[in-house]
Amino acid sequence: MEHSRIIDSRDLRFFHEPAGQLTTLSGLYLNGYWANGRPSIVDAVIVDWMRSPFHRAHKGALMAVRPDEMAGQVARALLSRNNILADQIDDLLLGCAYPEGEQGYNVARLVSFLSGLPDTVPGATFNRLCGSSMEAIHVAAGKISTGSGNCFLVGGMESMSRVKRRGFNWCPHPGLEESYPEAYINMGITAENVADKYSISRIRQEEFALSSHEKSHLAQLEGNFENEICAIVHGEETIDSDDCIRPSSNLESMAGLNPVFKETGTVTAATSSPLTDGVAFCIVCSEGFAIENGLNPIARIVSTSVTGCPPELMGLGPIAASRLCLERAGWSIEDVDIWELNEAFSSQSLACIDELGIEMDRINLDGGAISLGHPLGASGARITCKAASLLNRTGKDKAVATMCIGGGMGIATALERY
Repeated sequence: MEHSRIIDSRDLRFFHEPAGQLTTLSGLYLNGYWANGRPSIVDAVIVDWMRSPFHRAHKGALMAVRPDEMAGQVARALLSRNNILADQIDDLLLGCAYPEGEQGYNVARLVSFLSGLPDTVPGATFNRLCGSSMEAIHVAAGKISTGSGNCFLVGGMESMSRVKRRGFNWCPHPGLEESYPEAYINMGITAENVADKYSISRIRQEEFALSSHEKSHLAQLEGNFENEICAIVHGEETIDSDDCIRPSSNLESMAGLNPVFKETGTVTAATSSPLTDGVAFCIVCSEGFAIENGLNPIARIVSTSVTGCPPELMGLGPIAASRLCLERAGWSIEDVDIWELNEAFSSQSLACIDELGIEMDRINLDGGAISLGHPLGASGARITCKAASLLNRTGKDKAVATMCIGGGMGIATALERY
């Protein structure tokens, strides 16, 4: 099957025709070029990915590890596993929600050195808060589609132990803070707002959180994380497993917790993703690069989207982002076999699931951020690549990864099994 793409005023989508019959709306397509001589849009694929274990911030073993060191170890392991020569990488693209301190000074460039890449390989750091590393994947796919590179090392990082939320010098714009305080709203309050707006009860939030822990624990027992986790070496210690999963979680213990963000609220620590340290990296390249270098892609990037929403309801961001992403892919909700929805909070996850009409057995098959953790800058890469892996594991065809973003945004990526 040959692949080409057409562009309309709204989106990019795949256009499939048998070999020898590549006539499109724009004319004849041959050997990567339109009849007018302009290069065609190239498919971007995800080849492989790895992540560090995810550990609770301020409590887990990773609190002692610099995030740039952690990122360097994961990137080196991923390149080694795929036999990619360092000088074949066009750029290192790295997402980070709070790029300062040990995550500062364009940390992507520093990680390129720590990864063993030559100084000819550049690096760029992206900040779209929780969506930072998914944004980096989108940038890589866009560069590939325009012929601005063939192979990118893409990832995300966050040490919530070593770089505090909102950074070391929180300094909101005084005029904006006064006139539109929602721009700086606490994320936990947004979770309460969503729970109120959609009448999502505390018990339903707790049942969702419990299900996340149960799925992650089962996945851990069945070895479903082994291929994705890169052990982190720190001194004489080797850290090789997640520590946010709570197999002993139960509804009785959850019911005894006090609300965290609002005295009369329903959102507790149990129904919120924990502060987490972690890193994730993937290889995004053109289909041609993968074939030429004997790589085995796991998924094709079909479409992407980013949308905005009211900051005080930021947890609803995946609704509009997913709908736009599906429209661009030419898919319906029913077409999607697997969903990876970042579980920032139970309330916003459930609101998105309800509004989109997603069947629960298609959501977060190995658990989500409530049980695995949410290292802000790394989560977008994790859920996108997890969706790709699940397509291969299950033999299903289509997946969407989506997440809410602080400040009132949503981001989504549609994937097709390769």
